[in-house]
Amino acid sequence: MDAFIIVLSVFLLSILVIAFTTYLATSWSQDSGASRVTWQEAHARAEALLKDALTGAEWAQLSERNFLEVRSPSRPMRTYLVPRRGGRVTVVEDGMEVESLCVAPVEPMPPGDIVVTHKLMIEGNEAEYLRRANHYRLRAPIRVSTPA
Repeated sequence: MDAFIIVLSVFLLSILVIAFTTYLATSWSQDSGASRVTWQEAHARAEALLKDALTGAEWAQLSERNFLEVRSPSRPMRTYLVPRRGGRVTVVEDGMEVESLCVAPVEPMPPGDIVVTHKLMIEGNEAEYLRRANHYRLRAPIRVSTPA
């Protein structure tokens, strides 16, 4: 009789564990729909912030060329080309691409927030920005053609 009670208890406990796991999985999948809405709202807010943070000329450049030119505050001949949709930031000196930089957020962020973050970090504390970046120096500089 004791063996029967033990087997029955294990069986019922297993059913409870399966039911609880199913409940958690179902509530997780229901939350993911809300997360998508939240991400869409975050993306829309990031785009609005980006547009407010840029001048009209910068916004037009970003919209047309899919990158933002950010002038170096410390090196007059240096420009950073920040891509609109993520990826490495290109470093241009005297019209030549000399390296690319990888500076990425730890947590996912909308692309607009990433562009604003690069711009503010470069303009606000370029030395710290460069310290945090992973540098990928080119073996030979490449001429960059940017339309006027």
